[in-house]
Parts: sequence; structure tokens; C-alpha cells
Amino acid sequence: MTKLHGGMILAQRLAMHGVARVFSVPGESFLAALDGLHDADIPNIVCRQEGGAAMMAEAHGKMTGQPGVLFVTRGPGATNASAGLHIAMHDATPMVCFVGQIPLKHRDRGVFQEVDYRAFFGPLVKWSAEVERTDRLAEYIDRAFAIAQSGRPGPVVLALPEDILSAMTDPPEMRPGARAMPSVHPDMVVPFAQMLQQAERPLIICGGSQWSDTDRKSAEALAERLRAPIGVTFRRQDYIDNDHPNYAGDFGVGMNPALGASLATSDCILLLGAELNDITTADFTLLDPAKAPAILQVHPDADAISKTYPATYAVAAPPNAILHQLVEAIAPQPDKGAAEARAAYEAWQQPQATPGDVQMEHVITWLRDNASPDTIITNGAGNYAAFLHRYYRFRQYGTQVAPTSGSMGYGLPAAVSAKLQNPQSPVICLAGDGCLQMTIQELSTARQYDADITVIVANNGRYGTIRMHQEKTYPGRVSGTDLFNPDYATLAQAYGGTGHVITSNDQFADAYTSTHSGGLHIIELKLDPKMLATTKSL
Repeated sequence: MTKLHGGMILAQRLAMHGVARVFSVPGESFLAALDGLHDADIPNIVCRQEGGAAMMAEAHGKMTGQPGVLFVTRGPGATNASAGLHIAMHDATPMVCFVGQIPLKHRDRGVFQEVDYRAFFGPLVKWSAEVERTDRLAEYIDRAFAIAQSGRPGPVVLALPEDILSAMTDPPEMRPGARAMPSVHPDMVVPFAQMLQQAERPLIICGGSQWSDTDRKSAEALAERLRAPIGVTFRRQDYIDNDHPNYAGDFGVGMNPALGASLATSDCILLLGAELNDITTADFTLLDPAKAPAILQVHPDADAISKTYPATYAVAAPPNAILHQLVEAIAPQPDKGAAEARAAYEAWQQPQATPGDVQMEHVITWLRDNASPDTIITNGAGNYAAFLHRYYRFRQYGTQVAPTSGSMGYGLPAAVSAKLQNPQSPVICLAGDGCLQMTIQELSTARQYDADITVIVANNGRYGTIRMHQEKTYPGRVSGTDLFNPDYATLAQAYGGTGHVITSNDQFADAYTSTHSGGLHIIELKLDPKMLATTKSL
């Protein structure tokens, strides 16, 4: 049997796990892996900085449910990637990060760029390990993929010492093992159905990371049977068709006060993969753990159940393991608040005017009414995103790609990844000027791999969220929040794209329509600096 070096074994193992593409910034510490990928039918998307590469890999995992795969080099390469790994951990996204490591023979000598990755990444990811024998490489890879997808999904880091990766060994004979399929016994569904039917003000909240279009349809059918309002957690708005008559909105940052009130007054809450955390409960003010209503919790991680609020009944499984049975067990009910919650949602969607000739509420409502339902929108963090959360409507599952961790810089890398995964769908990156400039170099990656995306930049010349809090806490004492911006239209041209500068609301429609011809487009929104948020201005 012909021996193979570790890099070839690695590439073969990735193929066995069905990896569609990997994201990387190349480094001399994993040359053998690059050599293995040379002959593999797995595209390697080479990025400009490890943080952007990690966010692309995380976005891939978020969209597909399969681990996003990342390759970075040792030392600064690995530490740069930590931003994307943090997102994956908080967003429960499956991800496997391979880190080139110093030769094993030099460990603990403090050689060039040496880091103990077990210690460094231990608190940040689900599992961090270092491979010390080439003949066990396949075993470690299989375990990494299993852990990344088990229970509550998340990121895994595997450090690959240079000499271990380049050493020769026999090809592994063992194939990856099967994963256990979750199941819920019918008897466990009975108390769920009984409590929901007995409740006067039930509420369904969908969230987590394990969701599908089938789950969307089942959850909507459940809401229809129960005639109860159904909402979603922060940045999971595409989990339910926002046009559905039972959809009540999102329990996110800057949520509709009426929706928060419905949570506070509900007598039975069904959590489908969702968690009652600080965001969902407005910093734990909407519900008192000691006086919480009946809580029915469905979550893949047993450790997440009853974490802050005690569940009345719970199952440790993803939503799809119980949804169909629950729909069948619920008899049609009279209206239990769905109509009232829907009316409150539609009232919340009525635009509230903000200062300036270009208004975010106008841009987002225009997109809401005119963008195709399969348009994918990505974003990072900033007050600009609050306009998207409040005024847009997501009509198809898989069209919102955003970090629940609140990471800036995410929108652009995620848009590149989204376009590579969904080449036929329009992809919009919505970003603030501060947010975009954190990963702006990935415009080059977009052009290299023909990811035709549209970047809408909300330019107000500042870190708007921080300025909002600054004005609230220390009014009139501006410090550290103003920004200098490049000429975004010219920058787009420098990358071989097209730039559009919007100085009045009536210019946006033509600018966006022109993006349908393909290519890279940057649409700069010249916002009034006085605008801070959907309901706040200077």
C-alpha cells in the first residue's frame, strides 16, 4: 500500500465528510495540507485576513448546517481567526478550524510563533486538540466533525504540527462513523400538547441553529392549529415567513415593546431551539425566574435546559424531532392572541421618520417591498441593523445571515460565502461604515471568486451604536466615536466594481436596480450624522 503524507490524508478525509469548500489564508506551517488540497476536488477560497476567512467559514456552516472548514497558520494567523470562532460558539454554528503548528519536535522551546492552542482556544470553542501522530490524523478529524455537529453545534480547533502533517503513513482503512439520529418518544409530546391547549395566552419562540424549511412549515402549522403568536429570537427572522398571519416579530435588540409585553404576560411559552437569555428577555427584565410562566423547552443541549428559567417540561432534542408529532397532537383552537400580536407587528413596521435626506427606514422598506424573496441579506453589528430588524420582512428560510454574537465586520465575509453557496440568489451585505471597514479587504476575495454581491454602506461617519450610548450616559462629551471614510464609489471601481452614492431617498431604487446586471456594487448611503437609531437622534 502506497504511503501518503498527512496533508493528503487530511484532504481525503474532508472529501469523505462531504466538504464542499474550505476557506483559508495560506501559511508555511500547513504546506502539506495545501499540497493535499491540490489534487482534491475541494475549492480553497483564499481570503485576505484570517478573521474574514473565519467569518466566511462560519457563514457557510450557518447556511448549510455542515461544518464550515477553515485553514489558518500558527501564531498571528490563529489568533486573527478567533473572532470567527467566537461567532461560531455563540451562534451554535458547526465549524472545524485547522491550525498549522510548529514542529512537534520543537514544542515548549518558545520557537517562532509557538502557541499552546489547547490552552488558548479551550474556553472559546467546543473542543481544542493537537494531533501528535500522523497515523491518528483521520481519527482526530472524524472526532472533530462529530463534536462540531453534536448536541448544540459549535467550533472545533485542531492544531496540526508541521512535521506530523508532512510525515508519511499508511492510508487509514476506517471510514467515518454514523451520527445518532435524535428522537422523541410520543409519550413525551402529550404534556406539551396538553399545556399548550390549556393555556390562554401561549407563545411560540423559534431559535437556535438547527432549523430547516421543513421546520418552518411545521412551526407555522403548529401556530395555526394553536392560533397563537409565533416569534423568533435575535437574527433568526428567516425561521418563519414574516408575512404569515401568526408571525409576531423578533425577540431581539430593540424589539417591539408590544412583543416584549406579550412575553411578559404569556402563561405558556414554547421554546423551539430558542433560549430565554438576556437578549430575548430584555436583559432579564421581562420575566422573573421565580415567577416564570409554564415553559416548554425543546433544545438539543441538555445543559441549556432550565439554565436561567425553570422549564415545566423539556426534551433534549432539536425541534425537528418533536414538531411533526406536536402538530398532530394539537386540536384546532380558538384565537389565543395571534390576531392582536400580528396587528402590533404591522403597526411596528410603520416607518418612524429619522433626520436627513437619506433615511434608513426608506431604504429598508423599499427593499422589503421590492427585493425578490430569495434575496439573502447579511450584516454585522451596529445601529444600522436595527432598521433591518424592524422594517424588513424575510419570506424564505436561509435568507438572513447575521451574527447573534453581535460581531462587527461580519456582513462582507458572510456575503461572499453566501454568494458562493447560492450563486443564483441576489446577495446584499448591509453594513455600517465602521462595520465594513473592519473586513473591507475581503472585497478582493469577492472579486477573485466572482462573488457578485451588493454592499450597502450606511455612512454616518461614526460608530453609531457607541455614540448613542455615549450620548445617553455622557451627553455632549464626544470621545472616540468619529470616523474617516474612504470614497466608497471610487473604491468599488478600484476593485473592478461599480459605485453609487445616494444623497436623497429617490436615488436608491435606480441604484439598486442597476445591480441586477451582476458584478460588485457598493451603494453608499450618505446619512445625516444626527441619526442614531430607529427611534433616537441627536
